[in-house]
Amino acid sequence: MLEGGAGRAGARHSDAGELHPLMVTHAIFELSGGRLTVNVQHHRLPGGARVLAVFVPQAPYVLAAPDGAVIAWDGAHLVPVTPAESEPVADQDYTAVVPPDASLADLDPAEVARLRSLGRRQGAANLPDLDFLRELGLLVPSGGALRPTLAGILLAGTPAALRAHVPQSEVCFYHHATADVEFQFREDLLRPIPALLTRLAELIQARNRFTPVQVGLFRIEVWDQDEAVYREALLNALTHRDYTLRDVVHVHHYPDRLEIMNPGGLTGGITPGNILRHQPKRRNPLLAEVLARLGLVERAGVGVDKMFSLMLRHGKEPPEFLTYPDAVTLSLHSPGFDAEFVRFVARKQEEMQTLSLDMLIVLSLLAREGEATRAHLARALQLPEDRTPRLLRSMEEHGLIARAAPGRGIAYQLTAEVCAALGKTPLGQPGPAQPAPVQPVPAQPPVSPLPAVPAPDPAPTARPRSAKATPDKTRRPAPAPDPSALTTAEIRAVALTLARERGQVRNAELRETCGLKTQQAWRVLRRLVQDGLLVKRGNGTRDAYYELG
Repeated sequence: MLEGGAGRAGARHSDAGELHPLMVTHAIFELSGGRLTVNVQHHRLPGGARVLAVFVPQAPYVLAAPDGAVIAWDGAHLVPVTPAESEPVADQDYTAVVPPDASLADLDPAEVARLRSLGRRQGAANLPDLDFLRELGLLVPSGGALRPTLAGILLAGTPAALRAHVPQSEVCFYHHATADVEFQFREDLLRPIPALLTRLAELIQARNRFTPVQVGLFRIEVWDQDEAVYREALLNALTHRDYTLRDVVHVHHYPDRLEIMNPGGLTGGITPGNILRHQPKRRNPLLAEVLARLGLVERAGVGVDKMFSLMLRHGKEPPEFLTYPDAVTLSLHSPGFDAEFVRFVARKQEEMQTLSLDMLIVLSLLAREGEATRAHLARALQLPEDRTPRLLRSMEEHGLIARAAPGRGIAYQLTAEVCAALGKTPLGQPGPAQPAPVQPVPAQPPVSPLPAVPAPDPAPTARPRSAKATPDKTRRPAPAPDPSALTTAEIRAVALTLARERGQVRNAELRETCGLKTQQAWRVLRRLVQDGLLVKRGNGTRDAYYELG
């Protein structure tokens, strides 16, 4: 079986678990005359059976044996390759293909006019329609006539042309009234890309809300889903998706997030852990180039940077990418935002003229977690650890961050001045007195021991059920621990202790134990799931619970 040019074959055998992978590797090497070196690994199926998986490496060039013979794998056998076939061929741009039965009738004049309005900044916008489309590469001579490329149909095709040539360009939009998988509204959209963006923006904005944040004489509107962010995310999905796959793009709009599910994995070695630093890779060069010339996307490939920067400036978490071999899911979380962080960034922007994306990443992480090691910050910045000292030193000089107390390794936290601006208490200092929260006493006894959590006052002796309980007006519920007194590591330890001793932990239990807000507890639990320490079960804030991974 071949997958994406790289072969992976699973061999079932009653004694497969007893075969050593190196035995199979050497056997294939010998049988292929030294031409094929593979990687063989044991793999356990969900039912418990063990198989041998054979991974055949993919090469971007043709390999030849010492005697000059060139061979290739056709899916079943090693076969000779003719000289014409053995010449290296660049990856084909699927959007530059001209369908054999395509014609000028496949283009919608109204959509061509829409493209022209987008390209007013380009000199080509003043050309006649056919010359305008040829200049963009959307019309090319083929078979003695001008025919549209697939990129031309994607950008200005009629509904009939889209159904005939690229039905997979459809986008399915779902609106969810709750965090549950059930949706209340669905609309399937098979339209050219500019029309798709317009309609999707209408659907999202119809259910979008904003909160005004006053900063001096100015007012900043923080939307649940910022239009510039989700527009960039949608364009990224439509531009770089794999159009050779027959799957469509799915957009799920939840109350607390927007999820865009995109066919085709990340290209060219890009991963969620290096997407901010990796050189841009274009899966569909012609389509990406035309969208760049029309001003819809950036040539420099800074769309992801823009999404990160806007979300962090608005006091939210950065975009989250989840990858699969043949798909990518982008989640834009919006369970709330930090208004004080928005004000702080706006004021600092005026003082320093600029706050770089790297600075925003560090400030946002420390505002959420209180303290972070240099290694943790390096992972968030997607940089090698030895590349972070210059940035961190600069932020120290600007009075934004400071070294944590000795004994914790090289770690950083926000300075007292920044904490005061954000309404937070510096680590290691007692937090401001807070009124005791009005909450029911938990039904389950507190877990012991809990790291760094102050012990509550001893509870009064329980009365027999037959006795009538009289209210004790002199006694007040013990105040919940101040979250500023606990480090993120200590809160994580509490969550793991609860999951271990009770079999599971819920958001409400972690809030009650550590005195957190819903969003703070959600962030800690989500991080533990990402680290593989917890597994989430159920959906929604009330129904979800977490077990040890």
